[in-house]
Amino acid sequence: MESGYVTTPFGRRPMSLGMLASQQLAETIEPGMKRSKWKLFRAICEARPALGVTDRALTVLDALLTFYPDDEISEEKGLIVFPSNAQLSLRARGMTPATLRRHLAVLVEAGLILRKDSPNGKRYARRDRAGAIGEAFGFSVAPLLARAVEIESLAAQAVADRELLRVTRERLTVCRRDISKLIAAALEEGVSGNWEGISAMFRALLARFPRVATAEDLAPLLDEMGLLRAEIVNMLERRIKAKKIDANESQIEHHNQNSNPNSLYELEPSFETKQGEKAAADNDPNAGPSDERRLKQQKPSGGMSNRAGGAADPGAGPGLKSFPLGLVLQACPSILDYGPGGSIGNWRDLMSAAVVVRSMLGVSPSAYEEACSGMGPENAATVIACILERGGHINSPGGYLRDLTRRTERGEFAIGPMLMALVRTNGPTARHAS
Repeated sequence: MESGYVTTPFGRRPMSLGMLASQQLAETIEPGMKRSKWKLFRAICEARPALGVTDRALTVLDALLTFYPDDEISEEKGLIVFPSNAQLSLRARGMTPATLRRHLAVLVEAGLILRKDSPNGKRYARRDRAGAIGEAFGFSVAPLLARAVEIESLAAQAVADRELLRVTRERLTVCRRDISKLIAAALEEGVSGNWEGISAMFRALLARFPRVATAEDLAPLLDEMGLLRAEIVNMLERRIKAKKIDANESQIEHHNQNSNPNSLYELEPSFETKQGEKAAADNDPNAGPSDERRLKQQKPSGGMSNRAGGAADPGAGPGLKSFPLGLVLQACPSILDYGPGGSIGNWRDLMSAAVVVRSMLGVSPSAYEEACSGMGPENAATVIACILERGGHINSPGGYLRDLTRRTERGEFAIGPMLMALVRTNGPTARHAS
């Protein structure tokens, strides 16, 4: 196109600012730029929703490109195609003239082609004596070349989104199958737990699945279902461990825990022995320093983990799993105000904040110490954060914490459902760790 050239449509078709913008864009083609017309057309098909064109309009564009004489679109070879309506209709699978005009207008409005109308509205080309085209009137494909990089980027994003949606759907399918069969196995084996409530939670998650969903719609549902599956697996693993302990009880060597009464238990609680080991060691008159050394070798030496990961770790207490720090803060954003400097970046910060909140809620040091022993320090801090978040619904935080500790020791309490309920309550407005 000539620099600064503006063409208006023939007849009663009005001129618009969008047409003018498309003509100006067509003048920004970089020198020497080329693109395969069919590769570019496939990219347009991939990016069709983002470009705002219909599948029938793409049929017309496909027909137009067949009139371009070369496989590569470039300025050197010209950018105007000038088929008659009859020939264009044939190559557009017999589309009627009225439908053809409608979809040509869609392509123009989408900024994929331009009209370059002749004085009488006909499409033709003037040739010199050597047969070379001097000037042509018809449809310009210059916008395709000018927007080639944009179109290719939109196509790549569409492919990535489609792949992400496929992977997310596959993971959801596997997760749904796992939860369904694990619940069935638990009921068949008679594993103790609130399986009716867990089944109701599972059905509620399934009911939230939209009929037509994007990856962004499914991602939070996948997170919640993954959390529910992890909690079910945790409950079943506790049952397996309990069976192994019962089977080997006569072969277990009991030891006495080496405790330090002067340690700051409230801030960094030490790890407890497995259930039954401490009591057996206290009653064993032969237990001595050598037994304590063996016990230390069997137990982790650290008090708490600074990881923000979600896998079960030694600090999670007997039989109880800890969850990702990010998930805890999403479910309980109020605890952030009590962290060092008004933020929480790791588990140590969360435990420090829990000590402050514990005192503010009126929870006695002994109750918190028992919770750390029964649940593990990370989970005890997590429960304090949950109690703070639900403060208006709990009359006695200290009594409530003691009750949860006793239920944990009996294997009747799990943190996962409590966190999931708070995540759904807080929704997207929850604050995150800084």
